[in-house]
Amino acid sequence: MTRTSSHQHHAINYVELTVTDLEQAKRFYAEAFGWRFNDYGPAYAGIQGVEGEGAPEAGGLRAGQNGGPGGPLVLLYSTDLDQSVEAVENAGGLVVNGPYEFPGGRRFHFTDPSGNELGVWAEA
Repeated sequence: MTRTSSHQHHAINYVELTVTDLEQAKRFYAEAFGWRFNDYGPAYAGIQGVEGEGAPEAGGLRAGQNGGPGGPLVLLYSTDLDQSVEAVENAGGLVVNGPYEFPGGRRFHFTDPSGNELGVWAEA
């Protein structure tokens, strides 16, 4: 079976929101916008896509550490994660986490020369 993907290489693919209280954030977004979630433990919930359960997730809520402020984490998609790590480093970025495995694939986080943190993920 050949697996095809509708994801585009190095395109913005997913946005995670860092939240100070995961349960409170889930209640807020459910009430305000009707969002539904896939729970992945006490520190993460995926935001279900508009097609509902089983559809690709549109983003996620992740619990922040040390009570810091919330904010977005933009994730790009890669067809070759190791090549993307090399490209980031060669361009002057700094890999700050990973690559590591997660349900559905592998990913890493990096900072750009201005200090912005982004992530890149690839399917398993």
